[in-house]
Amino acid sequence: QVVFALNQTLLQQESLRAGSFQIPYTTEDLIKHYNCGDLSSIIFNHDTSQIPNFINATLPAHERITAQEIDSYFRQELIYKRNERMGRRVKDLLEEHPDKSFFFAFGAGHFMGNNTVIDVLRREGYEVEHTPAGQAI
Repeated sequence: QVVFALNQTLLQQESLRAGSFQIPYTTEDLIKHYNCGDLSSIIFNHDTSQIPNFINATLPAHERITAQEIDSYFRQELIYKRNERMGRRVKDLLEEHPDKSFFFAFGAGHFMGNNTVIDVLRREGYEVEHTPAGQAI
């Protein structure tokens, strides 16, 4: 699986460099949607925007299965478990120090797709609100 993932990553990078493959959004798009609080945008609703995409229609059936296994592993380990840990850390700090104020800043990846840090905190009963760029806290 490691060799397969490495080969697929290299092929994608070669395609990007050659111009035959394009990422559907730019970093500027991501920043714009994030700053506007538009976390429901199509950009933020895809878990796979954070991880390499190995699944494509041109793969033979046995390689497609390998790609799906890797995708599932990455999604679980790199996205869901990470966000769960981050959300729990925030919750623990808030509960350990109820008399203090906190400011938490996360990278955009923590807000993308399903099972985000926000989802974890809301499941724990917290109300989470977006503060737009430039707005006083």
